[in-house]
Amino acid sequence: MSVKYESVIGLEVHAQLLTDTKIFCRCKNTYGAPPNSLTCPVCLGMPGTLPVLNKKVVEYAIKMGLATGCSIAGFSRFARKNYFYPDLPKGYQISQYNEPLCYQGSLTIRIDEKEKSIGITRIHLEEDAGKSIHGFDSTQVDFNRCGVPLIEIVSEADIRSPEEAYAYLMKLKQLLEYLEICDCNMEEGSLRCDANISLRLIGQEKFGTKTEMKNMNSFRGVERALKYEIERQTRVLEEGKRIVQQTMLWDEVKGEARPMRSKEESHDYRYFPEPDLVPLEISDEWRNFIQKSLPELPDYKYHRFLNNYKLRSYDAGLLTGDRFLADYFERVVAIVNDPIMVSKWILGEILRILSQNNLTSRQIPLAAEDLSELLNLIKTGTITANIGKIVFDKMITNRESAKAIIEREKLVAVSDDVEIEQIIKTIIAENPNEVERYHTGAKNLFGFFMGQVMKQTRGKADPGITSDLLRKALDR
Repeated sequence: MSVKYESVIGLEVHAQLLTDTKIFCRCKNTYGAPPNSLTCPVCLGMPGTLPVLNKKVVEYAIKMGLATGCSIAGFSRFARKNYFYPDLPKGYQISQYNEPLCYQGSLTIRIDEKEKSIGITRIHLEEDAGKSIHGFDSTQVDFNRCGVPLIEIVSEADIRSPEEAYAYLMKLKQLLEYLEICDCNMEEGSLRCDANISLRLIGQEKFGTKTEMKNMNSFRGVERALKYEIERQTRVLEEGKRIVQQTMLWDEVKGEARPMRSKEESHDYRYFPEPDLVPLEISDEWRNFIQKSLPELPDYKYHRFLNNYKLRSYDAGLLTGDRFLADYFERVVAIVNDPIMVSKWILGEILRILSQNNLTSRQIPLAAEDLSELLNLIKTGTITANIGKIVFDKMITNRESAKAIIEREKLVAVSDDVEIEQIIKTIIAENPNEVERYHTGAKNLFGFFMGQVMKQTRGKADPGITSDLLRKALDR
């Protein structure tokens, strides 16, 4: 982006809530069922039917509001948002408009160790629409998603770069997962994001004309789409042309966006109060009860990991960025009592296995107790760290305990001074040229000799003992 312009970005995030049933009826809220099998007259908008609000949906929305520092409205109201799409059977969507449930919150993002607060304008409740499935020569509609409960989280226009947008979305995902109110699966549509973006001259207060970006199915996709639109708007402005307010569809495969329609304003939806639902009143007692039920949130956990476990900021951020990874870490630390060591193994070996097998942190294939056993064997010197990594991989593959693998394959660490000294003597005798170069100043060859010892012992030699004995032998 040209340094002449500043980007102004606001995000609208829709999160499907993990309730058992839909927001206004008793149909199951389940993904992947056969098309049109989870519907009823209420969510299909049949004449004469009446919606009944799901209390759990309201509770989940309040949780997110409290977690983002929002004020919780004692009085809020539902509204009808009128528009006509094939996947919206009623011809309107029950949402909230000028009286949302949660308002005026914020969350803090962290980029390059710097923190920034992003304002949240509102969090409101609404029902989802169905899903249009476009084929080669026809479009089919699956109404299972109609009535699935959503919260829409609307940010202030405080985001100034695609990187900040990515960090904001990751932070929202963390909160939703910590609260256990959304599974955040963008591929299944349970988390969706629209972005409003405009450019203005640096130092100018007035916003430029905005466009809206849709159809982004990953956080990296949002980041790429924003970069594309910033570059496009910059070119338009540099050519002396005007930005047209419109909705753009992002094409992830082509890495480009195309116009979809002119951008709607709120008056285009002809909002009016929902006549079939009474206003929503939240008592102080219920709000306080929900507040007390909140789990430890990511920011607090991050600072606790820094202070209690003395982890590096980067490591603490990675661990607490994922609730399941953070919980796993604490279960292992409770047994091993070495936070730095545990952090290195989880962020190294555990994440490697998850990446190689395309698994999530919910699917870690090694129980915390089993990893703890392995790490304690390394701590006590029974095996070396290098052997530990070999044992770790065999534990994953064979589903065996560390002790069983070590005993069967005779992987106990070599810590006998006499045995190690004899191996060192042999290696020195076999490498006279390297010894001479070491003595004439090539001290980096020490690593070569250490490697030879480890090779001879198949990585079983105790590194500390080996280093001391090798240095004495070479410096004679």
